[in-house]
Amino acid sequence: MAGTVQTLTNLLNPVTGTLHLRSLNSKSNKHSFNAINNSLIHTKARPITPTLIIRNHTNSDQIHGNGGADLPARKSGILRFSVVVEPLFSFASNNFLPLALVGGVALGLANPVPGCIAHRYQLSKVSAFGIFIISGLTLRSEDISAAAEAWPVGLFGLASILLLTPNLSRIILQLHLQPQEFVTGLALFSCMPTTLSSGVALTRLAGGNAALALAMTVTSSLLAIIILPFSISNLIACGLGATVPTGKLFRRLIFTLLIPLILGKAFRESFKGLADFADNNRKLLSVLSVLLLSLVPWIQVSRSRPLLLMVKPAAFLVVVIMGMLLHVILLGFNAISIRCLCALSGGSKSIFAKKENSTALLLVASQKALPVLVAVVDQLGCTFGESGLLIIPCIAAHLNQIIMGSILVSYWNKNEHSLDNTKAA
Repeated sequence: MAGTVQTLTNLLNPVTGTLHLRSLNSKSNKHSFNAINNSLIHTKARPITPTLIIRNHTNSDQIHGNGGADLPARKSGILRFSVVVEPLFSFASNNFLPLALVGGVALGLANPVPGCIAHRYQLSKVSAFGIFIISGLTLRSEDISAAAEAWPVGLFGLASILLLTPNLSRIILQLHLQPQEFVTGLALFSCMPTTLSSGVALTRLAGGNAALALAMTVTSSLLAIIILPFSISNLIACGLGATVPTGKLFRRLIFTLLIPLILGKAFRESFKGLADFADNNRKLLSVLSVLLLSLVPWIQVSRSRPLLLMVKPAAFLVVVIMGMLLHVILLGFNAISIRCLCALSGGSKSIFAKKENSTALLLVASQKALPVLVAVVDQLGCTFGESGLLIIPCIAAHLNQIIMGSILVSYWNKNEHSLDNTKAA
C-alpha cells in the first residue's frame, strides 16, 4: 500500500493536483498502472488527506491570481473592527447599570405597548423577587462576621441610614415642582436603606472595610422592612394628607424582599455547587440583577408615558440637580458626623478614625437603594400619584450617587497614589 501511495504521489502534478495521463499511456508505465488499479480494487478507499487538498487548492488559487491577495485586507479589516468595537464593549461593561436604567426609560417612552403588557402580567413583582434571590445567593456569611469588631461604626451607619437621613424628606416635601410626584419620589427615596451593591463595590475600590460595608447593607435592608412602613406613614403620608396601609405594606415587603433574600441564602448554604457558582459568576449575576432592575422603570414609564410627555424639560433638569444636591447633603452630613464621633471617642485612636471604617461608613450611609424604592412604590400603587412619575427622579438620583461616588473614589485613589510616590522618592 505504501508503494501504491508513493506511485500516486509521483503521478500527481504538485501544482494542479492532476494525474500525468500521458505518462500512463507509455509502455514503460503499464505495469505500474495495472498495479495501482489492482491495489485500488482490493483496498478500502481512503480520502485524500486534508493537507494535500488545502495545499493544492491554495496553489491553484495562486496560479489563477486569487490566492492570498485578500488575506491582508481581511486581517486589517478585522483589526480595525476590533479597535472600534472593543472600547464600546468595555464602556458598556463598566457602565452597564446606568445604561440599562436609561435604556429602560427610553424604551418605555419609545414604545409603551410591551411595557403595559408586562405590567398586566405583574412582571415588576417577579423582577423584585429575582433581585433579592440573587442578593441572597451572593451573600457570604464570613463577610458579615468579619465586620464584628467595627460594630460601633456599623451601628451609627444603620442609625444614619434608617433614622437620621430619612428626616430630609420633610425638607424635600416643602419644595414646589410640577409634577408634584417628582418631589414625592425624592422624599420617598431619602427614606430608603442603602444600595444593595454599589456601596460595597465602591468601598472595595477605595480600599475600605468591605465586610463592614456589606454588613451595613444587609442589616439595613432587613431592618427597612420593619421601619419603612412607619417612616413613610409618619414622614411623608402625614405631610401629603395621605394614608399608608402600614400593616399591608409590611406584609408585602416581607414577601417581596425578606423571603426571597432568605431563600437565596438558604439555597447557597444548602448546595455547595450553587455557592461556588455564585462566587465564580458574580459578574454574571450582577448583570442579571441589573437587567431585572431595568424592567421596573421600563414598565412604569410605559404606563405613565402620556403624563411624562407633558412634563417640561426644565422640570427634568431641576430633578437631576435635586438628586445631586441630595447626595451632596448626605455625604456632608455623614462626613461631619464622622469627625464629631472621632472627637468624642478618642481622636486619632478612635475606631471611627480608621480610614477603612470611615470610608465604608461615608460611602454606604450616603447612598439609597433604588430596588427597594421600586418595590415600595409598586406596593403602594397610586397612593402618592403615578408610579412612573415617582420613579423617574429616583432613577436620576440613583445614577447621580453612583457617578459622584465613583469620582470621589477615583480622587481618593489618585491622591493616595501620589502620596505613595512622594514617600518612595
